[in-house]
Amino acid sequence: MKITGVELRRIAMPLVAPFRTSFGTESTRDILLVRVVTPDGEGWGECVAMHEPLYSSEYVDGATEVLTRYLIPALSALDNVDASAVGPALSAFKGHLMAKAALEAAVLDAELRAAGMPLARYLGATQDRVACGVSVGIMETVAQLLDTVAGYLDQGYQRVKLKIEQGWDVGPVRAVRERFGDILLQVDANAAYSLGEARQLAKLDPFDLLLIEQPLPEDDIRGHAELARMLRTPICLDESITSARAAADAIALGACRIVNIKPGRVGGYLEARRVHDVCTAHGVPVWCGGMLETGIGRAANLALAALPGFVLPGDTSGSSRYYHQDVTPPFVLADGYLAVPNGPGIGVEPIAEILDSVTTSKQWLPASGG
Repeated sequence: MKITGVELRRIAMPLVAPFRTSFGTESTRDILLVRVVTPDGEGWGECVAMHEPLYSSEYVDGATEVLTRYLIPALSALDNVDASAVGPALSAFKGHLMAKAALEAAVLDAELRAAGMPLARYLGATQDRVACGVSVGIMETVAQLLDTVAGYLDQGYQRVKLKIEQGWDVGPVRAVRERFGDILLQVDANAAYSLGEARQLAKLDPFDLLLIEQPLPEDDIRGHAELARMLRTPICLDESITSARAAADAIALGACRIVNIKPGRVGGYLEARRVHDVCTAHGVPVWCGGMLETGIGRAANLALAALPGFVLPGDTSGSSRYYHQDVTPPFVLADGYLAVPNGPGIGVEPIAEILDSVTTSKQWLPASGG
């Protein structure tokens, strides 16, 4: 298909409550959406870069710049584009995986809508619903944390993930375990620790956690391998896994026993599927992480999380976990699960009036002759 043009749309989405992690606190999400238009229709993608380069080197203004100056012109110049062509067409430009992922997602959505095929079927999904967990940020007090966790368990979430950092780790985990018993519980450090703090992390072993996610910096694969030998709790890698090759290397080195797959972090849903395949071939379970996506990104993540290797509940929470009003029809938790969209492409569309009400800027980039 030929691209007619691409729209970049910035939206501001207030969160239900501020979300704090070791790399910052967000109260409103500054989100970049990508809409690809072709003669046969359109498709949507969501860039998961944060407002500032705190989770990764990418940030929203930077993603907008690289898409405008380099990625979109390179892709629009092609006479025939499908999702499989996006990666090769953009390979000359180093990095910027989240920007590339958003553009690929929009192309893939447009392609599959035109073909009448759901994204889940295209990726190879084997489930029609996905077990959901919830991610709980760092709180002011343990009492506040316990009340928050209780609320999510009452809503039916099947797994709880606690964000941790130095000074907020063993105590909160102990309190949650003692209050709620044998719930599925895991923690996420977002690279907040060093190998020298292995003894502190080992204090989490008695609490029978599913995993500890990304305890060390993303480039410290050897450190994670050493730490894995010191802990009973399985290590799961997040920020360190930027490709299928990175996943294969981490597994071979013994740096992880579980992998969190985030499509934006690895450059798109096609690479995410390859990461899944590598992990499955090595007997390593995977789950789908979240970046506080709107319904656009959430719909695509559910399609991915329906693949057979996703055997642990992910961060694909209901829309109301983060937003009072989503830009798509809301995803609603039912018995601890979310339904996988079965319409063409990502299976959902933005609600125009809502989308317009949260839009802060729009830019139309026509293809040559578009």
